[in-house]
Amino acid sequence: MFEKNLDFRSDTVTWPSPEMRRAAAEAIVGDMGYGEDPSVNELERLAAEKLGKEAALFVTSGHQGNAVAILAQTNKGDEIILEARSHIYNMEKGHWAVIGSLVPRLIEGVDGFLPSEQIRANIHGSVRDGIRTSLLCNENTNLASGGTAIPIKQMKEMYDTGKELGLQVHTDGARIFNASTALGVDVKEIAKHTDTVQFCLSKGLAAPVGSMVVGSQEVIDHAKSYRRMLGGSMRQAGIIAAPGIVALTKMVDRLQEDHNNAAYLGDGLEKLGFKLSLPVKTNMVFV
Repeated sequence: MFEKNLDFRSDTVTWPSPEMRRAAAEAIVGDMGYGEDPSVNELERLAAEKLGKEAALFVTSGHQGNAVAILAQTNKGDEIILEARSHIYNMEKGHWAVIGSLVPRLIEGVDGFLPSEQIRANIHGSVRDGIRTSLLCNENTNLASGGTAIPIKQMKEMYDTGKELGLQVHTDGARIFNASTALGVDVKEIAKHTDTVQFCLSKGLAAPVGSMVVGSQEVIDHAKSYRRMLGGSMRQAGIIAAPGIVALTKMVDRLQEDHNNAAYLGDGLEKLGFKLSLPVKTNMVFV
């Protein structure tokens, strides 16, 4: 292992642990396209269990995960509600528009939270409207507000409002385990207030590659067809799924260490005269 300088650009630059490297080397593999890779199947089972959902899908990236989750719950020409500063809207190359022919309805949130009255004011549902709103998306933790963990009460309000209005609800939970750590709750408590969640294995959980989508069996089955369409149906993918199993079983409990280090770093930078752009809330420091 060669030396390198400390890299604070993102939690995406994490390196896999020695245990992850061994797991990859020793992974039992099969053809994922046929549903026959034991390591992938175990990772999907574990992900669904951890978040309290019926099923899970292994995908190559968070972008792909958000894309297949959104496509699986909408029809072409639908409108989807997005927070104006969300990663899905600003950083994912408009997959929802290019592939799904979906129209974004942007709402200015408060640290990622979309209040009930704003959701209600931005709904289209009748034939006369000319467009149907079908999906509400949120992001927890919320990157644009400095890694804010959206509280359970606010997640519930968004979900309950969405269901009352006949919407599906998707959470970009790339760092959902950071959210559960910051809130001091089991991740299931967050996930039960959304229909689908995408979360990353390759950020704070330190796996080399991959993300998961969890939800109902029906939605995941539909998402699987979109994964194939987007080129995400791999073959002996157990080699990259095995480190993901280590990530979910060994790395979640140490995320508080990242939060503590971020707070320590932010405090130290301020003492040196640097100005933080945003308060340190989880594992992110913006200077």
